[in-house]
Amino acid sequence: MEAAMGLMRRIPAKHTDTALSALLSLMPNHSSDLLSQIDQPLQVLCDVDCGKEFILCEYNRDADSYRSPWSNKYHPSLEDGSLPSLELRKLEVEANDIFAIYRDQYYEGGISSVYMWEDGNEGFVACFLIKKDGSKTGQGRRGYLEEGAWDAIHVIEVGPEEEENTNYRLTSTVMLTLTTNNESSGTFSLSGSIRRQMTMKLSVADGHLCNMGRMIEEMESKLRYSLDQVYFGKTREMVCTLRPPSEVLQIRIPES
Repeated sequence: MEAAMGLMRRIPAKHTDTALSALLSLMPNHSSDLLSQIDQPLQVLCDVDCGKEFILCEYNRDADSYRSPWSNKYHPSLEDGSLPSLELRKLEVEANDIFAIYRDQYYEGGISSVYMWEDGNEGFVACFLIKKDGSKTGQGRRGYLEEGAWDAIHVIEVGPEEEENTNYRLTSTVMLTLTTNNESSGTFSLSGSIRRQMTMKLSVADGHLCNMGRMIEEMESKLRYSLDQVYFGKTREMVCTLRPPSEVLQIRIPES
């Protein structure tokens, strides 16, 4: 299992589905562990009752059906699917509305979904998902990318309230893939993923949604910076080393 997880950390994000399918066939006894620990590129389904798209993941899945955050129904229909409590469902609906505004402001479009469920420690867990298709045929507004996708998964474990404070543990994963194909840059492909964790103890005076929103905003800022430094920064460094600008190649001979 350790070797499988190490392999998956080194697989490009766009090949995750293929690699995971191969591991599931080789290690059927560890299928539940593999599916729960390996983040896959997010998929989208349309809620026919509301006419809205929602994101599919392991956190809204029961058997082979997925629960929509808009209608709270499973697709395909599932009679005994697990559902959040009425109080938690109310918080989930509010979170979906607020997170949609956050998504539009930071991502200029895309699809978002929020799911919540109770855990065994008198607290609850919330999953915030964003999928942005930046390709020419998708939601890309600038047309720079031939293909491109940004998948963000934020899972927050909220502990039971302790007097005026509550413990929050955030685990965030971002999967990025992009491909360009034009005359100026030629064909270029980049794919990778990054995961980070954050733990905070915050006052519940402002509400859970406010606290979770601040943590996600801070975490996404750090993840964007890390991706820029690790992937784009190293790529620029290698390109400039292999293909230095023409002015660098010019040797100026000092006058005697």
